[in-house]
Amino acid sequence: MEHIEALVNFLLPYQAYSYALVFGILILCGFGLPIPEDVVLVSGGILSGLGSESSHLTELCYMLGVSFAGVLLGDSTMYILGRVFGYRIQKFKPMRALLSPKRFAQVQKLFNKYGIWVLFVARFIPVLRSPTFLVAGMSRRVGFFKFIGMDGFAAIISVPIWVLIGHYGAQNREALANWLHDSKMAILIFTVVIISALVLYIRSRMKKEKLLKAEKQQAAARQENSK
Repeated sequence: MEHIEALVNFLLPYQAYSYALVFGILILCGFGLPIPEDVVLVSGGILSGLGSESSHLTELCYMLGVSFAGVLLGDSTMYILGRVFGYRIQKFKPMRALLSPKRFAQVQKLFNKYGIWVLFVARFIPVLRSPTFLVAGMSRRVGFFKFIGMDGFAAIISVPIWVLIGHYGAQNREALANWLHDSKMAILIFTVVIISALVLYIRSRMKKEKLLKAEKQQAAARQENSK
């Protein structure tokens, strides 16, 4: 929580520009800035909750929109850099530090095993996020619109959770600090459960649709053979 308090104190003198600053920091997080994304999102939520009571809902909506856009743009930038420069990007020292040969091999194995679902899971794992998005672009495994769809699907879950926590705890930051300290593991478990449930549900639907399609093709083939 001390990181959140430090960032809030840094941003407070520039509260008139809080949306732009949060947006910019989230983009830099996409480049691997060593600030946890959840710290930035909770801090943005706190700033949106410090205004007048009558403007709280408006401020919250703006911060949710700005945070979602900042997260997607930061992630997309990493993907596009990988897509444009390909494997040559590993010759650039800062990128080589972010995506070491060992991590590159690990991400490739994950893609081979789980396909584009790696993008969804990586959104929730800071150390895996940027390298995964880079590899997705470098290897051209995933088209841009599929990338945005999967990343946006994950961000719809992750972004509101942290912004809302900050917003509704803004008026009592000490209680928020204590709650975050005590509930960090519970929040992590809750998020993992939600992610797992969604992945299982979608995979089940896809499997059913695949079986239904196969049955229709078999029925059509039988009709063709009976003629």
